[in-house]
Amino acid sequence: MTNTDVSKVFDELADLLEIQGANPFRVRAYRNAARTVGDLAESVADIVSVDAGRLRDLSGIGDDLAKKIATIIQTGELPQLNELREQVPQGVRDMLRVAGLGPKKAAALWKELSITSLDQLKQAAEQGQIASLKGFGKKTEQHILEGLSQVEQAGQRVYLADAKPLADAIVADLAKLPAVKQVSAAGSVRRLKETVGDLDVLATADDSAGPMDALAKHSLVEKVLARGETKQRVRLKGGLEMDLRVVPEKSYGAAMQYFTGSKEHNIVIRRRAQERGLKLNEYGIFRGDEQVAGRTEEDVYAAVGLPWIPPELRENRGEIERAECGELAKLKLIELDDMRGDLHMHTTATDGNASIREMVDGAKARGLKYIAITDHSKRVTMANGLDATRLRAHWKEIDKVRQQVSGIEVLRGIECDILEDATLDLPDDVLAEADWVVAVLHYGLKQPQDQIMKRLLTAIRSPYVSVIGHPSARIVGKRPPVAWNLDEMLRAAADHGVMMDINAHPSRLDLDDVSAAAARDLGIPIVISTDAHAVTGLDVMQYGIYQARRAGLTAKDVANTRPWGEFKKLLRRK
Repeated sequence: MTNTDVSKVFDELADLLEIQGANPFRVRAYRNAARTVGDLAESVADIVSVDAGRLRDLSGIGDDLAKKIATIIQTGELPQLNELREQVPQGVRDMLRVAGLGPKKAAALWKELSITSLDQLKQAAEQGQIASLKGFGKKTEQHILEGLSQVEQAGQRVYLADAKPLADAIVADLAKLPAVKQVSAAGSVRRLKETVGDLDVLATADDSAGPMDALAKHSLVEKVLARGETKQRVRLKGGLEMDLRVVPEKSYGAAMQYFTGSKEHNIVIRRRAQERGLKLNEYGIFRGDEQVAGRTEEDVYAAVGLPWIPPELRENRGEIERAECGELAKLKLIELDDMRGDLHMHTTATDGNASIREMVDGAKARGLKYIAITDHSKRVTMANGLDATRLRAHWKEIDKVRQQVSGIEVLRGIECDILEDATLDLPDDVLAEADWVVAVLHYGLKQPQDQIMKRLLTAIRSPYVSVIGHPSARIVGKRPPVAWNLDEMLRAAADHGVMMDINAHPSRLDLDDVSAAAARDLGIPIVISTDAHAVTGLDVMQYGIYQARRAGLTAKDVANTRPWGEFKKLLRRK
């Protein structure tokens, strides 16, 4: 349990007591305790483990609160809070997440209008029932509706592509402050997770007021939700929330390691520290009362007998063992500059909004040495998919552009649907003329596993299919993967020399990181492609790189990092 965890318990306890109309002095005591613990530089867990009596030395912490802190640390909960949760409906507690609704107003809505859920709250506000309550009014009612909208947004995870630019911009601006010595994003953004629930930023500064004041005034910030001595929580425009923590320089590495996560990874690291007679928390690594590491992450990992582990790999999926045997010390994860080609993109021939030449010029401007133009096959009627006649005419246009440009190779490709009946959308004689064939599932995605596998295996066994594009057909957070047998599909791909795609579009990122690592382990070349439908769409390649890094891929694992002379050898028919 961290100081933040303990602080949250006391804050929630104060909220529930206030909803029940408890003595204001009692409520204030818990609020003060939450603030004291939340702003404390030293870990209360460490205090409890060494001498719990020292808790009474903290401002506003007497015998009763000291005992409660010890209970929270030792058991992970507080019986008094559990009792209050039973007495106050969850929906009433959820109202406290709505901007402008404190415990007193939540209590009034519960007791006077019998509202016990956010859905009921929204309905009452839309019907004008809240405005008639004493102390509310029309303006408050409107603010409640706006706050409910923000709660809905804040409760959703957003794509990394939406969250990371916000974190990067804030970090860059804070880094410009003279008072800020170090600053970086942590959490799931630093681990490059596909989706992000909120943002974490850590900084070191002699005085926390400077970076906190700057963040409060930042153009991306809508509202300051809470502020203490070392931590500030804000809501960004659009609903995403962010925590800024200002930590001592001697603790910066430990805080980065702790707040980067993942939880599963950190549990193992903490256990390794304990096995060595050390204590590890967000403030550092300690032997007794002496801090022995924590200024840098490298020091933290070294103290537990490991080399530094890249943040993208910190998921407790074998990275500890790989680090321990020395494998990670020589691992160089793939970078954007390693890419030489992009092998999935669309033009105005189907549903793209740029011509062949515009896509070629855009790719060349980004330093690419080869691309494949892969417009849709005829099954995708909504995208004006190409039949055999139109496709061959389209390829002739590609041939013309080939003759007009230099310094980049342009492949005649097709994104060919794998149909519901397990046949390909174009005949073999047409596919045989292509330089590059991306086989995909677009329709019939709810078919049973047997039929899905029959379709995938049909494509893999075709002598003309180069790669399986966005293989699971998932949409992140919106559509689940098809019912497939990943192991069977990958083994077939390895046997037949078919590559596997990481579609770099932020809503796809398919293959996912676990599946891409499994493909790598079978020696299957991975292709990272943008599926661009415009010149600017070529820029999402970075997100495919992020996914590949989470899979632990290096440049040699990815086919389109190879120079053209090497890559074209992969185009030979199977």
